[in-house]
Amino acid sequence: MGTRTVELPRIVGGVVVGVDGLKSARALRTAIEEADRRGCALHVVREWTLRTAPRPPSCPPGSVPALSEYETWLAEVTDKLARKQLGENQNLEIHVHVVHVRSPEALLAMSEAAELLVISHSGGRSPGPVADQCVRGAKCPVLVVRPDP
Repeated sequence: MGTRTVELPRIVGGVVVGVDGLKSARALRTAIEEADRRGCALHVVREWTLRTAPRPPSCPPGSVPALSEYETWLAEVTDKLARKQLGENQNLEIHVHVVHVRSPEALLAMSEAAELLVISHSGGRSPGPVADQCVRGAKCPVLVVRPDP
């Protein structure tokens, strides 16, 4: 069995937002507004593992998709979600990063060069484990956004 090295995205400035589907829509809209206000790029990050990623719909039942299939499908879905939330900000520079790591490893790494990290609140009483880890470990300001009601 070979080893797989995951290269974490390297950025210079910008607003970073962690997304994991529709429940992150409000955090994504907030990150778009912040990037537009600051006049900088938006980095949309989808961290995933085989346990957390939804199965690509093109994969037949009973089979296991290749990692590249997961990655391609998640990149398409994440890009579509980001572009749908843009609204009036169609000229905003957007970079979608789909990274096969456990949350929030990529977000914390990207926070070293980011102007702002935006993440979604779990919706419960506490922000959730990923938000908590980001608030405690990020190297830039962190904005935790409650999900849409």
